[in-house]
Amino acid sequence: MRAWLLDSYDGVGKLRVDEVAEPQAAPGQVVLKTMYAGLNPADAFLALAQYPAKPKLPHVLGRDGVGEVVSVGEGVSNVKVGDIVGILRGDTGVEVWGTLAEKVAVDASHVIPVPHGWSYEEVAGAPLVYLTAWQALTQWSDPPAPPARGSVLLITGASGGVGSASVLLGKSMGLVVIGLSRSAEKGKELKKLGADHVFDPTEKDVRKQVLAAIAPKRVDIVVDNVGGPLFNEIVGMLGYAGRISVVGRSGGTVPEFNTASLFFRRNRVGGVTVADYSAEEAQANWKEIVARLDALKKRPVVDRVFPFLDIKEAFARLAKGPMGKVLVKVS
Repeated sequence: MRAWLLDSYDGVGKLRVDEVAEPQAAPGQVVLKTMYAGLNPADAFLALAQYPAKPKLPHVLGRDGVGEVVSVGEGVSNVKVGDIVGILRGDTGVEVWGTLAEKVAVDASHVIPVPHGWSYEEVAGAPLVYLTAWQALTQWSDPPAPPARGSVLLITGASGGVGSASVLLGKSMGLVVIGLSRSAEKGKELKKLGADHVFDPTEKDVRKQVLAAIAPKRVDIVVDNVGGPLFNEIVGMLGYAGRISVVGRSGGTVPEFNTASLFFRRNRVGGVTVADYSAEEAQANWKEIVARLDALKKRPVVDRVFPFLDIKEAFARLAKGPMGKVLVKVS
């Protein structure tokens, strides 16, 4: 079978396609003939050794995907040969070979049926970003739960995979949703998704614009996909007990962050990682996510689908900032 191989931690620009042995289904696993694979910024970070996992090389990236079950291992009873399933979460593309290959072996506890009415493309790119957005929104209570209705949600990098997922989930929770996007065209699309306000984060007075739009309220929760200099601006928008869920760092490191800015409004900052979910938790959360999207009559946003041999162009599109998910059609 063909697979895109990472031979060194020199970035996705060094990927090469080659013939490799087909995976075999170990006990508890299924092998999928990959139909579509979804790209994530985490793939590009792993390819630069900027991710906690350091898999043995050569490695195959790709955490998201959908495919046809072509074999099942001993002890598997939840799926059968011929089923079309998506990949929910796990070590796929991280510690073990991923979906940027014509076939992939996956733990059977980490696969999901295609939700009713969804396209294969929609399910191929949705699980990781939606579970990430779900954790970002719900992690601030024990047990985890959505914020109170009417809370103000701010999303940086709102047009990306996690960003667009956060918009839709935020609306399903009854939140006031504010998106930050540098693109006026993407801003229009975000409003179609349900964002109440969209602002350009490069404007010098963006903090003033946001606070004027929601006055007398302030921001209650942030899903931050960007980091960088913008982080200090969003801290300044927080209200009392405001929280920031840190998902990404596409804007680079945060310069000269003053921890005292958190003191008097009792603000909190916390990281997000869906690897903390057990298989059972991930399955339960995914069912809740699908139900919420069905209630909204909305579906995950697909930006563009690239041919399998155009992986590098697909990653270039991801780096430029898509509107939703970038996918690769494998077979």
